[in-house]
Amino acid sequence: MTTGAPAAPPPRRIPVAVLGATGAVGQTFVRLLDGHPWFELVAVAASERSAGKSYAEAAHWLGGAMPSRVAALPVVPCDPACVDAPLVFSALDAAPAADVEAAFARAGRFVLSNARTYRLEPDVPLLIPEVNPDHLALIDRQRRRRGWAGAIITNSNCSTMVAALALAPLHQAFGVATVFVTTLQAVSGAGYPGVPSLDILGNVIPYIGGEEEKIETETLKLLGSLGEEGIVPASMTISAQVTRVPVEHGHTVCLAVGLTRSADADAAIAVYEGWRGAVESLGLPSAPVPPIAVTRAIDRPQPRRDADAGSGMRVTIGRVRRDPILDLRLVALGHNTIRGAAGASVLNAELLVARGLVGA
Repeated sequence: MTTGAPAAPPPRRIPVAVLGATGAVGQTFVRLLDGHPWFELVAVAASERSAGKSYAEAAHWLGGAMPSRVAALPVVPCDPACVDAPLVFSALDAAPAADVEAAFARAGRFVLSNARTYRLEPDVPLLIPEVNPDHLALIDRQRRRRGWAGAIITNSNCSTMVAALALAPLHQAFGVATVFVTTLQAVSGAGYPGVPSLDILGNVIPYIGGEEEKIETETLKLLGSLGEEGIVPASMTISAQVTRVPVEHGHTVCLAVGLTRSADADAAIAVYEGWRGAVESLGLPSAPVPPIAVTRAIDRPQPRRDADAGSGMRVTIGRVRRDPILDLRLVALGHNTIRGAAGASVLNAELLVARGLVGA
């Protein structure tokens, strides 16, 4: 999956933990960490009502076989005193994440967070390794400002992830000025049990709380530049409309893009096909190469056929064409619980290791 001269793997697997391990995203972490070449899952943490049970007893497992070694792990409270691991993956909801993630960072742990709580904080990296690895420089500012021995590193909202990866090569090549975004988001993005069946079957719901605002703000930070005072947001305007559709996995994002320097569809496709992102040479285990695939099929990408590309970490782009109002139209698709959630955090953690910020 990777090419180039890889960074040396750690001399031994690094102990890691998952907070909120019994939920849908937490379970995705467990699957992705099972057999990971750099990380060893040693602790699973959840709410007090699950603490003390085995993971097999506490988790309502949502698919496939639960890894046997993890099944026997005891569930511990989300407390740094109960978790002995330098790297902590957080699948917590936004409200509990505020205090819990800060407590782990204060205790010297690196927290890889899926929650929205800290994403837009000026001293917290909102990270896509292929796009903005230089934003890791915020960690030093964060630790100085907050007096933490550890740090919090976030990944974006799941639909933002797909949009930002689709926009990054265009922004680097031509500059992006204006974006209209319409999403068709899978039900797994709502967690478990998620959307009631009688609301979603045969239906489209044109509202997901807070989702439009996340796309419109997080993308600007992700595509922004590192300045003296923090991240200078990208100078583009984004208008988002989101929908929930009866698809299990895979967020489809339809974009109309106005460029600073006009380009046609052929030029855009050439940029996408040549784009490898900023970390190809590091050989990160979870990084797909290429991170973006372009399809020329008239009816692709489709969630059923393309969401699992690159082990769920690749974004597939299709229907790149001229837009009669702006410059370009295109459709992008990514796996929401892997590339858009747990897989993104695992990749962020791999970048920390490759850059020597965390060691075995």
